[in-house]
Amino acid sequence: MSRRDEITFFDDAEDDTLAALVMDLAAQLHIERQRRLALEEALTRSGVIAGDAIEAMVNDAAFRAKSTQALDKSQARLMRIITEHGDRTGPLRDEAPPIES
Repeated sequence: MSRRDEITFFDDAEDDTLAALVMDLAAQLHIERQRRLALEEALTRSGVIAGDAIEAMVNDAAFRAKSTQALDKSQARLMRIITEHGDRTGPLRDEAPPIES
């Protein structure tokens, strides 16, 4: 499908691209949340974990630190494109700060 065949919402193609990105991320987030909830429910129903074990994990300092670091890295990858300079046709250019692994 060419760009002309796609539904557009804004006069500016960049605004449309951003809107499409946001909607795609929202759809992916919805799917991930649904699958996580299904996994939590399956683990609880099968007796693998207690019902309150997941909530207890949220209050675990080591888990919070590890998950915060992973979420920060993920967020940095998403923000990388927005903070770039130079040729707009080349995503993830050299100007972007490196992502530490």
